[in-house]
Amino acid sequence: MPTSFWSRRTVVGMAAALTLLSAMPALAAAETLRIAVEGEYPPFNRVDKKGKLSGFDVDIANALCKAIDASCKLIQQPWDRMIADLVAGKYDLVVSSLSITGSRRQQIDFTNAYYQTPAKFVAKKGAKIDVTQAGLKGLRIGVQKATIHEQFLTSSFGNKAVLVRYETVPKAQADLVAGKVDLIFADAMALDAGFLKTKAGKEYAFVGPDFRDQRWFGQGFGIGVRKGQAELVASLNAALAKLDADGTYDSIANKYFDFDMMDDKVIVGSQ
Repeated sequence: MPTSFWSRRTVVGMAAALTLLSAMPALAAAETLRIAVEGEYPPFNRVDKKGKLSGFDVDIANALCKAIDASCKLIQQPWDRMIADLVAGKYDLVVSSLSITGSRRQQIDFTNAYYQTPAKFVAKKGAKIDVTQAGLKGLRIGVQKATIHEQFLTSSFGNKAVLVRYETVPKAQADLVAGKVDLIFADAMALDAGFLKTKAGKEYAFVGPDFRDQRWFGQGFGIGVRKGQAELVASLNAALAKLDADGTYDSIANKYFDFDMMDDKVIVGSQ
């Protein structure tokens, strides 16, 4: 894997980050950190055959807990309640591919980004679809509800296309294969590794451009934390830097992906 994000664009000075982490008091003695994960977004998070949460997000969460010497408990949480229940105090962190957007920053705080990816459409290979308002008119587009992708589609194409909203991305993918929708729209990295490179997705491909507008799609994916916990955010940011410095981040990413997790341009054109 190429040199990772923190090494290329120092979000926290590495030496300073490691010093900060060593100075942070152990959180395990005070309480167990409860971490919300959707469990329906492979390969980032899912429930494995043994009924346990697994995937890239889960491995990152466990590595962070080890780095900050905290006792942690993973909690499977429906996506549409993810932020509201964090604010309500039902758990302490969200490590579930949560986009860092301006509107979400009004409700919660975030760590630095731990990966990034554009959003894209997927359709049947050979489908001659023009990704414009005119080209999408009347077409059925599957999207996960209560997401930035749903918000973007509603604003940009909702007056032309027919939006079909799903509880999870895999359900939208299943209906694409079944012919119940014409396209699906989600994060490119999840669509690539979690669908296009699987047996079910072999007849499908990306169509149209990458969508990266930060007004809609944010500044990468971070860990959600309730407001007023600056020390916890600082500790997690220092831990993210440590995971990069000691190779843990790359080791985790290499289990799931064959490209740089913080270089979203490498996904363009992938099939």
